This record gives sequence, structure tokens and C-alpha cells, in this order.
Amino acid sequence: MVILIRGAEICAPEPLGVRDILVEGSRIAHLGQVDRDIVAQLPDSAVIDADGLTAVPGFIDPHVHIIGGGGEGGYATRTPEIDIGDIIRAGVTTVVGCLGTDSITRSHRGLLAKARGLEEEGITTFVYTGSYQLPARTVTGSVADDIVLIDKVIGAGEIAISERRSFQPTIEELADIVSQCHVGGLLSGKAGVTHFHVGSHSTRLAPLHRLLDDYPIAPPAVYATHITRDDKLIAEAVDLAAKGAFVDMTAGASTVEAVKKFVEFGGHLDRLTLSSDANGSLPKFDAHGRLTELQVANQTTLYDQVWACADSSGLPLSQVLSFVTANTADALKLPRKGRIRPGGDADLLLVDAEHSIEHGFALGRPTISRGELLVRSTFDQRPR
Repeated sequence: MVILIRGAEICAPEPLGVRDILVEGSRIAHLGQVDRDIVAQLPDSAVIDADGLTAVPGFIDPHVHIIGGGGEGGYATRTPEIDIGDIIRAGVTTVVGCLGTDSITRSHRGLLAKARGLEEEGITTFVYTGSYQLPARTVTGSVADDIVLIDKVIGAGEIAISERRSFQPTIEELADIVSQCHVGGLLSGKAGVTHFHVGSHSTRLAPLHRLLDDYPIAPPAVYATHITRDDKLIAEAVDLAAKGAFVDMTAGASTVEAVKKFVEFGGHLDRLTLSSDANGSLPKFDAHGRLTELQVANQTTLYDQVWACADSSGLPLSQVLSFVTANTADALKLPRKGRIRPGGDADLLLVDAEHSIEHGFALGRPTISRGELLVRSTFDQRPR
């Protein structure tokens, strides 16, 4: 299919001004002036008037519990699988699925099956092998083998450090898994990142700083998430990013203030990403480790907080968008994602002045039209 998007204000994420976008199949073919009449005469073509709309890249969410998470309060607290409609409504066109605390009743085979199902429904998906636990549970028996031999596996995660639910790995064990990921990435042409869940214990990011200081670890192979628990953790994340690692904030009520704090501490903004933790559990524990509250993370929180940052953080829109587009594409080594440019994947959002998605595309396939969701999961029985 050929789609001409006419007259959109393009943030690619860098501002490019008003241009036409020509989409051929799953890719962006051209940016610039395009003859509408020629396109309209082509079979299987569409022309969309985007006057007054802003075109931005589809969001990349690097941390999603696509088959659910949780379970910290017993079997009844296991969270549900995610629905494709929730992903698309949140402007997300690429997700990375992960396991968390529970890699016992949830498996990587289930994770892979869900990722393939979501891709059949229209978005791009990848997964991490491993979970909170070390030694890592894998499909093949080896982290490096999973990365090299399984197309969707781009790294390992989320490996838990600095909290009670962690399996308390040694520095040597952390160095081993990061090195396995790195080598697997080299052999397969993938990111080979290790995605670290960071808790609120006083050790914070100290284990990761030790990794980079004491071992010959490539800094971009380290990718730490949940860095907004307190100001000390944000400050340590700033230092980690300065060494070349990537750091990730989980979107929530404090995102704007956390971004401001990251800037205040001198953080490298090209090393910062945002994620949703969607369909994962958000537990709270008392001083004795007893569960006191449990909520489920929502995919749309990411979309809402991106625009809250754009409106209130003091950063330009292009910089904020990079946290969910270009920066994430760089962290995960996805060269066709995260940017609006010829040859890139046609993952696009056309948003209005109120930040509502008027039109959406994933790999050139329309997902939202005039604000209406076009893609539903196989078993979605709600009236259309």
C-alpha cells in the first residue's frame, strides 16, 4: 500500500518543519513535497490530509510485561496479559517483553508466543531472556545461545539488583551475564544489552558502577531501569550514563520531576529512556517485607507522561520525544526504528494540538484513523 501524508509538522524527533511523508509498504520512502494526484491514481493508495497535525515516530517501549507479571501476594495477584489495543492506544509501535519476579509459573516460551501473536496483530516485538533470577532461566540453556539463535531475543532482563526480590547475585555473576549478552549481540548483530531492575536498597547502582569500573564491560551493554525511586538513585544514574550506559525511567506520577532532576544533576539526555512497565505489578512492602499494596502498571501512562514532560519539563519537544524514540532505538540497536526518515520503518503517529492520536501507523499499516482504533485482538468482543 502507498500512503501519502500531506502537510504534517514533522518531529523526527528533531523538528523538520512541514513536509509530506510518502509511505510505501512498511517503510518511509520520501520526505518532502509529493504530487497528490500521482499518488491518488495508484492502486491501493491513500492520501491523508495532516494539516494542523504533528507527525512523530511511533513510541518504543523497552519494558513491558506482555504476559503479565506480579504474583508477590500469591497466585491471585498474578497480573493479566496485555492487549494489543492498549499498546496501540498508547502510541506504542514497538515493545520489548520481559519476565519479572516470576519465571516459575511464567515461561520464556509463553513470552515468545505472546510476542509473536502481538506481531501478527500488527506491531514490532522483541523479548529479553532471563528474569529477576540469576543464574538466568533461558530457552536453550544459555543466555548467549538464546540471543544468537532466537530471532526475537535481543538481550537479558530484567535482572534484579538492590532489593529483596533480587536473587542477590555476586559481581562476578553480573559480569558473566553482561558478557554473555555482549558476545551474543556481537555474533547476531543485536543489541546484546542486559536490562537491570534496580531496587531501593542503599546499594542502588553500586553493583553496576563496579561492573564498569572493575571489568572490561562495554558500557552500552548495561541498561538500568526504575531509576526514579529517590534523588540519590537518579544522581547515581546520571553518573552511570556519563560512563556510557543507558538508563530508563518508569513512567509515573513523578516523571516530570524526575526528568527535571536528571537535568539538574547534569545527566546525558541522549542516554535516557522512558518505559511503561505495563502489565507488571507495582507492589509496596513494609519494613518487614510484607506486601501492603499492589497495583498494575498501565501502558497509557507512558503516553501521558511523555506529553506531560513536553508541556512542563522545560525541555523541547524533540528532546522529550527522543526518550521514547531515538534514544531507545539507539539503546536497543534498532536502526530502522525511532526516527522519521527515508528507509526507516513507517511507525508513525499524527497527533493534534491536545496530543490526541488522530492517525497511527505500525509498519505502514493503519492502526488508528480519525481517533478510532482499527486493530483489535482476536478475542476482543467489545462492540466496534
